[in-house]
Parts: sequence; C-alpha cells; structure tokens
Amino acid sequence: MQSIPGAEEVISSQLNAYNRKDIDEFMRWWADDCHYLAFPNDTLCVGIADIRNRHIERFLEPDLHGELLSRMVMGNTVVDHELVTRNFPEGKGQVEVICIYEVHDGKIAKAWFKMGERRLF
Repeated sequence: MQSIPGAEEVISSQLNAYNRKDIDEFMRWWADDCHYLAFPNDTLCVGIADIRNRHIERFLEPDLHGELLSRMVMGNTVVDHELVTRNFPEGKGQVEVICIYEVHDGKIAKAWFKMGERRLF
C-alpha cells in the first residue's frame, strides 16, 4: 500500500513540477474539487480543469520560475514565500507571492495567493 505524502512533500513536488512546466505532474497534486483563490477570498479557479487551463497558458512563458524564499508548515497547512519570474505583457520581471496551501489526503484542496507589486527588469 502506498502512503499518502505529507503536506510539505505535496507542495515541494508541485513547485518542482511548476518550475519544469510539467503540467501533468503539476496537476497530480491538486484535488479534483480544489479551490484556487486570490487572497483573501476572490475565487480564480474551482476544480482541476480550471487550474489546468490557467497553468497551460502560464507554462508558455519562457522565463517562468518560482524561487522558494521561505516555507512554514503547520499540520496540513503550508505557507510559501516565493519570488516568481514571469513574462508579463509589459516585459520580463518578478513578483513576490505568498502562497497558502491547505492539503488533504495528499492533494491540495485549497490555495490562496497574495501577490506583491510587479517589478520589471
């Protein structure tokens, strides 16, 4: 019997898949009925189909990369502070992001993202 991965392993695995732009591996870590929100409670996506479509588009950015600056774990909640390099419509740059993940049964059930200000290179 395969064990269910812990919250930190789930979030590390999905960030690694994000940085490889491996959509299938990335989606493996999201629950079927997951909620993806802009902090504090603006729904951006509900369910894996919506999240997949959002990230297929995002993964087309040639410079996309999330650098983990710090991580806190408390039970099934993981809070990451990341510096994300993006290809914005106005040019390449970075944005700080606080990511809050709630993990249940080895899958991300809910995630909130608080975005900082864009900084162009």
